[in-house]
Amino acid sequence: MIKTIQMTIDDALLQQVDRTVEDLNTTRSAFIRLALQQALRHYQMRRLEERDEAGYTVVPAATTETDEWATEQEWGSAWNGAK
Repeated sequence: MIKTIQMTIDDALLQQVDRTVEDLNTTRSAFIRLALQQALRHYQMRRLEERDEAGYTVVPAATTETDEWATEQEWGSAWNGAK
C-alpha cells in the first residue's frame, strides 16, 4: 500500500533536491523514497555495529579468534597496481 504524506522542507534543501532529481531524471517522490531507504539501512547498520561493540566490550575477542582472517588483509602487489 502506498501512502501520500505531506512534509515540511526548507527552500535551500528543496532546491538541492530539485537539481538532483533533474540530474537523475527522476521525481521528488522517487528520490526521497530512495533517500529514506538508504537512511534506514544506514541506521540499522549502525545499530548492529553498536550491538557488536557492546558485546565485544562485555566479552572481548580472544587474541587468536581472528587469526584465520589475517591473510585476508594482505593485498599483495595487486593493491599497488603491479601486474
